[in-house]
Amino acid sequence: MPPALYAELTPWYHLVDPPEDHADEAACFIEAFAGAIVGPSTTLLELGSGAGNNASHLKAQFACTLTDISEPMLALSRARNPECEHVAGDMRTLRLGRVFDAVLAHDGITYMTTEPDLRAAIETAFVHTRPGGAAIFTPDDLADTFVEGAELLEGNDGERSLRYVEWSWDPVPGDGKARAEYALLMRERGEVRVFHDRHETGLFTRATWIRLLEEAGFVAESVRRPIGDGETDEVFVCRRPMAGEP
Repeated sequence: MPPALYAELTPWYHLVDPPEDHADEAACFIEAFAGAIVGPSTTLLELGSGAGNNASHLKAQFACTLTDISEPMLALSRARNPECEHVAGDMRTLRLGRVFDAVLAHDGITYMTTEPDLRAAIETAFVHTRPGGAAIFTPDDLADTFVEGAELLEGNDGERSLRYVEWSWDPVPGDGKARAEYALLMRERGEVRVFHDRHETGLFTRATWIRLLEEAGFVAESVRRPIGDGETDEVFVCRRPMAGEP
């Protein structure tokens, strides 16, 4: 079963992850793609596009094709980004039969909890990246730098109010998995209900990421991504070499 935030709780999703919070990282992606792509830079495929928050910023620069395994999330994205193409599909197996200048694997890549699944998702990105194009991968965490933590967050839209704790932890250190626990208090029309939503995510080392990216055929490097409050994390920018390049 998918996490509830991507299923029955999608009407509340904009309070957990507002589109405007993605402006700075979208600008980072645009700059990184500009530096990595050789030739045209007009088409983009996003794997695990969710509610279309990144696309709401990227569509000014790219013609976007947005894919996700969750139909409720795609519905949110279609409403937000009606000019973009939307395709339901699993990033491990998706094959569109065409290539793009840019490929983005955002938060969805974090749900690859085994090395074979991560390898499959990376291969999907590679086969959809044209030679000379580039892909960006944004894992939420790396095993090298993961630190357990919790924070209290909130959101309001006039009709609904949300208060929630997000607690990230590693139940079994070294097994390649982490958890993000959400405890949500949701208020609507004077009534409050409580929901616990558990997300199991992959937690791989930087060396594992680089190895899998290079085995797929990418030339990989890491850059810093802004994540709010002046903080950054590490993401991977990967070129697909042109024919004849080493």
